[in-house]
Amino acid sequence: MNKHDKAALIEQLLAYVTDNKREKMEAVLENRTRYITVVLEDLFQPHNASAALRTCDIFGVQDVHVVEAHHTFKAVPTIAMGASKWVDVYSYSSITHSIDALKSQGYRIVATTPHTDCYTLPMLPLDQKTALVFGSEQTGLSQEALAAADMFVKIPMYGFVESFNVSVSVALCLYDVMNRLHASEHAWQLSPEEKQDIMLAWIRKISKTAELLTK
Repeated sequence: MNKHDKAALIEQLLAYVTDNKREKMEAVLENRTRYITVVLEDLFQPHNASAALRTCDIFGVQDVHVVEAHHTFKAVPTIAMGASKWVDVYSYSSITHSIDALKSQGYRIVATTPHTDCYTLPMLPLDQKTALVFGSEQTGLSQEALAAADMFVKIPMYGFVESFNVSVSVALCLYDVMNRLHASEHAWQLSPEEKQDIMLAWIRKISKTAELLTK
């Protein structure tokens, strides 16, 4: 389907969506990005998985990549607050597969770890598409993830405890990165074609009538 056909289909289907919902989706799309993406490696606590997914939606990150080598990624609806409806989640059986896929799309792989000589969060360069990789609650990132990373970043900490909860780390990193990105001249927004595809997917998810009409 070409972009003109997609535009026509979207207009047809939006007749089955309230004006408020349409305006909200259009406003959110303007601040959506694939310039920054998040990789979650083997999270096993549903609370953290859900909170991380919700945070990605709040900060406008469209794609989340979950690695399920040892643990299944499970989001609790009451915590995720419907984020899985708006965010695209991609699953991989190994961290190597996820990183290879992201590198082939031009992403710089940035491992979040307090143990490595690395950038502090406010100094992390944002001159390239960036995938922020977060490890599991107990062990952090795997050796495979660390070995494949292009850069390392840490959140400044001043207490005895050496790491944040993983969902808190996602929130802190995205708050800093997205604020700096919005103030930059980098081309971080979605393309018109990406906006069309996402809008179509969203409409189908919120309107059963629209999904049936599309078929």
